[in-house]
Amino acid sequence: MRILGIDPGYAIVGYGVIEFSSGRYYAVDYGAVTTEAETPFPQRLQAIYTGIQSVIIRNDPDEMSIERLYFQNNQKTAIDVAQARGVILLAAQNSNIPISEYTPLQVKTAVTGYGQAHKPQVMEMTRRLLKLEQVPKPDDTADALAIAICHAQCSGTRLRTLLNQRNRGGGKR
Repeated sequence: MRILGIDPGYAIVGYGVIEFSSGRYYAVDYGAVTTEAETPFPQRLQAIYTGIQSVIIRNDPDEMSIERLYFQNNQKTAIDVAQARGVILLAAQNSNIPISEYTPLQVKTAVTGYGQAHKPQVMEMTRRLLKLEQVPKPDDTADALAIAICHAQCSGTRLRTLLNQRNRGGGKR
């Protein structure tokens, strides 16, 4: 199974494509789609959409996993991230790619076995699971790979079935 993991944002969108086969993970492609702060926001959204479409076309993933949006203190940032997330979901939906969402707690638990793990621990475990020489940069890229690993861990499990049932009403397939 080829999984595209996404760490959504509007300045940096981390992406990571992994292959999951026979209980092993293989990094296929990873990086970030970036936008400049001085670019008008609608153009930033278009760049994100186009960038993610390119990743999808280049890697032909079977499924996409994305971090579920959680509310932050800064309401404007949360709204902007939600808009960026929307164009990312649209790119996957237009390519008929099944979409799964995971909370940061779910990602930490799947990757490290501990839901309260700190970011450096998650990044290091991601590096080890994918047998990479160093942690991918920027951090958003390592996060995206961790989200893809989380999906590989959860796919086909009772947890995955429950998540799908809960998300059916929200545009999920």
